[in-house]
Amino acid sequence: PLVPAADWRRVWGGKRSRIGTREMGLGSSTFWILGRLSPGALGVNLVVEEKKNKVKHVIKQVECIDEHHANKALEELMPLLKLRHAHISIYQELFIMWNSEICSLFLCLVMDYNDGSFQEIIQKKRETRTIIDSEWMQNMLGQVLDALEYLHQLDIVHRNLKPSNIVLVSSNHCKLQDLSSNTMMTDKAKWNIRAEEAEGLLLRKSIRSHQDSLQGVLKTMEEKKIPDAKTFGSLLPLMLQINPSERITIREVIHITFVISNFQSSSIAVTLHRQVVPAFITDLLLDSNIASILEVMQSFSSRPEVQLRAMKRLLRMPENQLGLPWPMEVVEVLVTIMKQHERILDIQLYACSLLLRSLGQALAQDPAAEVLSNSSVISVLLSIMQSHPNSEPLLVMVYSLLTIISSQGGCGSPTESASEKLQKAGLFEHILEHLSTFPTNRDVCINGLSLLWALLVDAIIVDKTPLEKAPALVAEMLATYPKDVEMAEAGCAVFWLLSLLGCIEEHQFEDVVALFLQSIQLCQDRVPLVNNAYRGLARLAKMSELAALHVVAAEGSSGLNLIKETYELHKDDPEVVENVCMLLAHLASYKEILPELVSNGIQPLVQEIKERTHKPGLPPAPQPDPRGTESSGSE
Repeated sequence: PLVPAADWRRVWGGKRSRIGTREMGLGSSTFWILGRLSPGALGVNLVVEEKKNKVKHVIKQVECIDEHHANKALEELMPLLKLRHAHISIYQELFIMWNSEICSLFLCLVMDYNDGSFQEIIQKKRETRTIIDSEWMQNMLGQVLDALEYLHQLDIVHRNLKPSNIVLVSSNHCKLQDLSSNTMMTDKAKWNIRAEEAEGLLLRKSIRSHQDSLQGVLKTMEEKKIPDAKTFGSLLPLMLQINPSERITIREVIHITFVISNFQSSSIAVTLHRQVVPAFITDLLLDSNIASILEVMQSFSSRPEVQLRAMKRLLRMPENQLGLPWPMEVVEVLVTIMKQHERILDIQLYACSLLLRSLGQALAQDPAAEVLSNSSVISVLLSIMQSHPNSEPLLVMVYSLLTIISSQGGCGSPTESASEKLQKAGLFEHILEHLSTFPTNRDVCINGLSLLWALLVDAIIVDKTPLEKAPALVAEMLATYPKDVEMAEAGCAVFWLLSLLGCIEEHQFEDVVALFLQSIQLCQDRVPLVNNAYRGLARLAKMSELAALHVVAAEGSSGLNLIKETYELHKDDPEVVENVCMLLAHLASYKEILPELVSNGIQPLVQEIKERTHKPGLPPAPQPDPRGTESSGSE
């Protein structure tokens, strides 16, 4: 059924929720409406401002025929939320809205707001009767071609490419915006109303009706000495073929403009199509010390083949030549290269390897050392993880780096820690999705659990929804690797924190208790594992008598016998003893369990602990109550 009046379905990053509305059908809890832009061929464009941070956006409202039409268009547009490119303006949100005032259904697309567009540049130049600067035009063309090649590699067609949809982020940086869907673009009624308003469509109609008319346009360009008129004259007939299969490809356009005609642009795609620096020259330049290699990397930053050879050279160098740990300036060079060549997987793999090597050396020398204090590191790591979601080796390294950053609390703003920033970026969901997708990849699982622990350890969780699947997935990991000590240690650490945060449901208590006990039995001499397992058991026993009963009456061998074994092995470790005592205190608080503790000889164990520590506050030895009620000590 259609959504009720004054209600909408909202989609962001693949999630749906319901929120209230205000005038013109926009959410009072999210946006203020500032005004309207000129209507496009498909709908109305509203300028809005987020209430929380005052950031401006544009919301395109496209009227839909019916709910089926709206849902089909929404489904086609969802993959666009995952696009990542420097010269593409990505949709921030998509939602379907019912406007009760006019009884109509709208698909709403939230985009970044930018003051200017290429259409406005053209209009200003027409009014002043001046020519657009040739170098600026080449640079913008390179950025547009770079973005189009990225889209075409993903089998995405823009469908509505025109000057007004090339927005200017700054004077030398443009982005494509307003990507559309096949469903919206094939709404004939809507196109019949507005199609003739578009100047570009009038030109196309003229060319299709009178194919010689293009020659007149090209001749005028040459007569007026428009810069690069010959290049455009050779390209336009090839680009405007009526049959799509006969049109020139973006790659061929780049070759003609930036290779043959020597156009200049700062865009990535252009540099990828230039002549490759010969390997022997690169090796000659890189046959030096670390400082010289970094200088070469900066001088040839746009050359991926140089960057790959440079990073391979750095990885081969012994540590005494590398001078590890590196200063932040070196890390910044790597981050810059990673940003510039985000789509090249090999560069990301080698760069992450170098970062891990540097950080590992720094932490080996000083475990308390602060590393990676630049917030741009987090941004680039999150971005490359999204650009290469199926690369398991990259995922493992990114998880390792983010774990180090989160554990140190660096890379955040003065008001926000790294852990908080990563949580806001939806990293909980990403980790759980990857654990579910790659359950047979041990490295992904262990590093994913380690990162999850690092995010949870200092977390202030307001919304527990992202963690609902966590207990079941962690249990699945431990069941998949029942004899893996490292997996057990990582799993127990996460389970303990999930129990503290109240993210484990009561129906899961029995399974989690069994996994804690199984992990302790697996490797009792591994102190971090034992500590986290007993902390988790104590927390669950405190929360539920049912959980406490599962500890005492565990299948196979009693948890009480395991407690005795742990104490005998770690009686000289005060932290382990404290966690064991905490569990015993919670077990002793239940009258049904107290006789079981006494009959299993826990009383002498508690007495021994008190005598060895001579500290008040330990749980007193449990005593049976003659009245049949509990007699328990404090924690």
